[in-house]
Amino acid sequence: MKETAVKKYPVTVFFILAFIISWSAIWLIFGSEGIPATTELQQQIGMTILLGPVIAGLLLIILYDGSKGLRKLGTSLVKWRASAWWYVLALFTAPLSTLVCIELLSLFTSAYTPAVFGSGSPSELIMLGIIGGITIGLLEEVGWTGFAVPRLLKKYNIYTTGLIVGLLWGAWHFILFWEDDSFTKTIPFLLLLTRLFSWLPAYRILMVWVYDSTQSLLIIILMHASLVASLATLDPAVTGTDLLIFIIIRAAIVWAIVGLIAIARKRKMSDS
Repeated sequence: MKETAVKKYPVTVFFILAFIISWSAIWLIFGSEGIPATTELQQQIGMTILLGPVIAGLLLIILYDGSKGLRKLGTSLVKWRASAWWYVLALFTAPLSTLVCIELLSLFTSAYTPAVFGSGSPSELIMLGIIGGITIGLLEEVGWTGFAVPRLLKKYNIYTTGLIVGLLWGAWHFILFWEDDSFTKTIPFLLLLTRLFSWLPAYRILMVWVYDSTQSLLIIILMHASLVASLATLDPAVTGTDLLIFIIIRAAIVWAIVGLIAIARKRKMSDS
């Protein structure tokens, strides 16, 4: 029965397992202190939640495709030959969109300053951002892109695939962004929703596009690492309404990039 479910609905089974493993691990390790995540435990919980995608992804690759699937995953993981354009897109989309957002908002207030400028040890912050980004990117993308995305692309285009994975990717982060007053006050509730669903789906669409064009899990891991490093080193230390505005503007920028790419792809298909 279980084999039938895996064979018939592999992507659905993956998402269910990823959520169950991630959230159960947090509950088992941290108990009630981990849900919602306290500031003190944020980093540890952030690493624990990574267990879901990597375990679910590897498990279902083995169950669904066996050794052939693992070899294909390994090939994609070390595939580095691709146009320089894809590396530029993967490495610079996140930091440049964040810097553009900060530059726009800085026209109205000085509250928005890249975090690295206010750090007592900027080099250490950058190094931690890079190391954390690579670690997080590797563990997450073995599941999201290593398993789910290729199977969804067999049925849907890059936009639908990216939207499906992006929305579930956002929801998967729920415990990390859930705060004590998220469901009792307006701004915290809006912050929760925008953190989860405003720009992550758009960024995931870009990731799916890059993967569909390169078939390289390595490049996707670098793209995810760039995102994490940007969040750690560039996102301004603002809260409340200022943070909400920042997230909304960033979402608008990332969705604008998706729109421009959609237009360019459509024109290219029309010309060919």
